[in-house]
Amino acid sequence: MPYHELKLLAFDTSTEWCTAALWVDGDLRVAEVHAGQTHSQILLPMLRDLLAHAGLTLGGLDALAFGKGPGSFTGLRIACGVAQGLGMGAGLPVLGVVTLEAMAEESGAERVVTCLDARMGEVYAAVWQRGGGHWQALAGPALYRPEAAPLPDERRWVGCGIGFSAYAEAMSARYAGRLAGVRPEVLPHARAIARLAAPRLARGEGEPAEAARPYYVRDKVALRRDER
Repeated sequence: MPYHELKLLAFDTSTEWCTAALWVDGDLRVAEVHAGQTHSQILLPMLRDLLAHAGLTLGGLDALAFGKGPGSFTGLRIACGVAQGLGMGAGLPVLGVVTLEAMAEESGAERVVTCLDARMGEVYAAVWQRGGGHWQALAGPALYRPEAAPLPDERRWVGCGIGFSAYAEAMSARYAGRLAGVRPEVLPHARAIARLAAPRLARGEGEPAEAARPYYVRDKVALRRDER
């Protein structure tokens, strides 16, 4: 099936924002709300509303897509759990999309450094370049100290994500002369996840819902007392 003929539901809870998007034959319907810590209460009603407004049910979809990380550990577990539950219940394939790639897609630029605040004095970051209709990761996604974040070449890039404002001084010094602009407001969004997922799902890259997993990057959520 051509990807523009797919019907898929995408969602992301990796940051304080809860976003969802319904892709129907290439058209997108979007919902978003600043959820704080209430994603688990907001996400399912948001998805139900999107489907209802389009006159669809889960059984009428072809697939689900979700932001698999990196990002908030709790948020990643919520999105993955919802993808597993809905996918298994409706017999739908699932595709996880890297949140940092979704940020590059959301930016509208061609050469992007994406950066999220990973807390504990670190960032999740990656360098992306668009070519041949898809994104290529030139560095990352990985966990970095801000002063050691991945550097692109000397060409002018766009820096996206809250990591650039959370560690503004260190990031400004690190990327001096390499960025055409900084857009800290760019975050992973379900509409970008849907756009990235549709052609991949059409190529058969979806997996059984029970196989879906978060992409944490980091393996711990807090410093020990002796590390502080």
